[in-house]
Amino acid sequence: MQVLSVASEVFPLVKTGGLADVAGALPIALGKQGIAVKTLMPGYPAVMRIADNAVLRRTFPDLLGAEARILEIEHKGLNLLILDCPELFDRQGGPYLDVAGKDYTDNWRRFAALSKAGATIAQQGLTGDLGGWRPDLVHVHDWQAALLPAYMRYAPEPEVPSVITVHNIAFQGVFDADIFPALELPPHAFTIDGIEYYGKVGFLKAGLQTSWEISTVSPSYAEEILTPEYGMGLEGLLHHRSEDLTGIVNGIDTDVWNPETDTLLASTYSASTLKERAENKRRVAERFALDVDDAPLFCVVSRLTEQKGMDLLAESLDDLVSHGATLAVLGSGDKVLEDAFHAAALRHPGRIGVIAAYDEPLSHLMQAGCDAIIIPSRFEPCGLTQLYGLRYGCVPIVARVGGLNDTVIDASHAGLAAEAATGISFGPLTTDNLARALRRAIRLYNDQKLWTVIQKQGMKSDVSWNRSAALYAALFSEILERKGI
Repeated sequence: MQVLSVASEVFPLVKTGGLADVAGALPIALGKQGIAVKTLMPGYPAVMRIADNAVLRRTFPDLLGAEARILEIEHKGLNLLILDCPELFDRQGGPYLDVAGKDYTDNWRRFAALSKAGATIAQQGLTGDLGGWRPDLVHVHDWQAALLPAYMRYAPEPEVPSVITVHNIAFQGVFDADIFPALELPPHAFTIDGIEYYGKVGFLKAGLQTSWEISTVSPSYAEEILTPEYGMGLEGLLHHRSEDLTGIVNGIDTDVWNPETDTLLASTYSASTLKERAENKRRVAERFALDVDDAPLFCVVSRLTEQKGMDLLAESLDDLVSHGATLAVLGSGDKVLEDAFHAAALRHPGRIGVIAAYDEPLSHLMQAGCDAIIIPSRFEPCGLTQLYGLRYGCVPIVARVGGLNDTVIDASHAGLAAEAATGISFGPLTTDNLARALRRAIRLYNDQKLWTVIQKQGMKSDVSWNRSAALYAALFSEILERKGI
């Protein structure tokens, strides 16, 4: 089977969140299932730096008003198709934001161009002569690639089967209706059965409407987005397409995230040598100016937003410290929340430390050195930090939502008795319930024999892509069987 994957970011080249990890790891895992994947992504500066020996596959003299070309190159196990379009992607800011942190005003055009290029490759072939490579199926990720199925739906060529994966339905790519003429779609595409969304253009809505199948990144999230609380205005459409909706939990790259070989750690270790984590814990304490003692060291590696429940955690910090724990916080986001965590660090010197940044190497060290990671999200489509925590013996403390619910087994009486517990989960999400969960974690930590059992159970969890890739492969095969391919 030949698959074209289309994503706006791909690890290890460009990453702002979990989407990049999935787009980078899933194609490699699918290769082990006998599925050959080519991944189309934008030619940002970081991507073009690895493209010196790329092969020119196709040119677009006029891709939504810009000159572009498709380059192909192998990079770290990925077969990449790069949309080289300097007018749209050669910029000094990030993938979506300029150097001032503002959305690019032409994001609609940039990612419509990515979608249209992908649709053209899918329907006409990579080289444009119908004799070159063509996919059997197209897999698109989030709103940035969601117009691709719509471009195929309204093109004269036959559609190629498509799957859209929703990583976070809160990000929908909604733009004013006046952009519609520039999208080069027929007038009848701007209807409720097409890309129109409350009088505007909805990129994600278009993908949900026109793709053959819809997947989300966990089974629980697939159920949650059918409700008004989590559907973000798209629950009606999703109900209509519920028979085409499935949830497949994410995995992680267990070669990159491996405590036995991770070069970013001060001390590597395994489930049988957990005492070697002590040096990592000491290094984390040093980085965050925390006391080095026997207290449980909790951590946060997150965007500091209300979606992640950081406002509730900020309210729980005094209680956390009063019960004997320390906390290292790595992340940035809402200024009010950043200020709240910094204020708590000033109130509790040596007990709370904050680094307001994105730091991938430091996040590895924290997973390897901290005793537990706190993830009190209001909603969490899948989440990857809890998977990293399981892999590294950093016990997850999670709200019982989305993928957190699907991947962490609570240390309840039954979970402990069955020696199945891998973390602490709680719900519903309130400040009091979060505080109780943190106190429960401290009590469990104080029984080091029991805590070690929980750590080892977590480290035995299969957080790789193996099972999930097999489920994607089965989904893709079912779609093609339906078409008779």
